[in-house]
Amino acid sequence: MKIISWNINGYRAITGQNPKKKYGKIIKDDNVLFRYIEQENPDVICLQETKSDIEQIREDLKAPPGYNHYYHSCRRKKGYSGVVTFSKQKAESSKIDFSIERFDHEGRFIETDFGDFILMNIYFPNGTSSRERVDYKLDFYDALFSYIDSYLKDGRKVIVCGDYNTAHTEIDLARPKDNINTSGFLLEEREKLDEIFARGFVDSFRIFNKEPDNYTWWSQRGRARENNVGWRIDYHLVSENLAPDIKKSYHQPDSLGSDHCPIILEF
Repeated sequence: MKIISWNINGYRAITGQNPKKKYGKIIKDDNVLFRYIEQENPDVICLQETKSDIEQIREDLKAPPGYNHYYHSCRRKKGYSGVVTFSKQKAESSKIDFSIERFDHEGRFIETDFGDFILMNIYFPNGTSSRERVDYKLDFYDALFSYIDSYLKDGRKVIVCGDYNTAHTEIDLARPKDNINTSGFLLEEREKLDEIFARGFVDSFRIFNKEPDNYTWWSQRGRARENNVGWRIDYHLVSENLAPDIKKSYHQPDSLGSDHCPIILEF
């Protein structure tokens, strides 16, 4: 089983539905996403920050060939947030909310139950715009993982993948001292990840790689990606009862198309 998670920063852009300018030329129908999926051949791919309602997407682009699709778009504001899960195997059931309207209306959650495990595709809130959004983000963490607790108590295997918008430790970003007061590396945000691990989750990437300089997001300013001045904010967290099945967990920083890179889990 191969599961990919990727914040694509705009579905219509990465699939070529919206033209873009490259080297001064207008490029149309450059479907970076579908080419990538064909190359990697994942069983499931979870995308965040789609910024699209399904009605806005061309019929031939709604899902790559051979995949089922599960969309959740933001109801609060057009062109904001949004997630989609594509899977070869049809899910036994799916949900696009955890029954708290305050969080459900931003299109940040898709749950797919594949029987052997439950997969959560999550685009966690970003707190950089205001203290109010930091509080919203922290409350979202609490509400989501309280909801997931019932699955853990039932002994279910759970994967929670996506853009967490938080770097956990100092080795998870290039300039920790400069960002100690920046949302994404605030102490209270990092402590939320500590609480998640204490609830019974494992950071799959760190099972295999405990080194610094491994990032999943880079600013689009100042040649940050070229110089690897980044943050590791995208994760596959797995319940402890699934951790022994993990074979690989890694990043693909050379895969372009977004300011984030894909992350891969194999088990």
